[in-house]
Amino acid sequence: MSKQSNIVFKILSIVTWIIFVGLSIEAGGLLVNFFISIFKPEWIQNLYQKLDLTVLYNQSKFLFFGIYSFILCIAILKAVLFYMIIKLTYKINLEKPFSAFVLKQISRISYYTFSIGILSFIGQQTTQNAMHKGFDITPIHPFWPDSQAFILMAGIIYIIAVIFAKGIELQNENELTI
Repeated sequence: MSKQSNIVFKILSIVTWIIFVGLSIEAGGLLVNFFISIFKPEWIQNLYQKLDLTVLYNQSKFLFFGIYSFILCIAILKAVLFYMIIKLTYKINLEKPFSAFVLKQISRISYYTFSIGILSFIGQQTTQNAMHKGFDITPIHPFWPDSQAFILMAGIIYIIAVIFAKGIELQNENELTI
């Protein structure tokens, strides 16, 4: 492996750590925001993200908890997804990248990405239905990622996992013939 490729890989690993820390802070901030909005709603203006859904909480507690659950699950899944990518970058052997661990991690990454896409789609549909019923949920829109992009990305990552599975098979077959 060339020195330039190794440097690019390390830079990508650092970028992955930065994204992971940012997503973890976002998930933690949303979790704190959730509890503050229930117990001390007047403090929300001083918090990170300032997701104020007290009007929705007063209108429908069931819808409030449902939508907040979608937002929290998506935020936590994104942080877990990038943690899995970090584990992959540290344990992959670039000289022999086709291993059972790499295949397992790439498969998991595709499943988590697909889960984020599906949860986001369901959350968007729930939000649209609530808007049609007259609930004010305009502060939520920035928290829905593009579900179609995540689902497409999950498909692409799954295809890469299938290619890695074939690569492992060929690598094992090649080791047996030598």
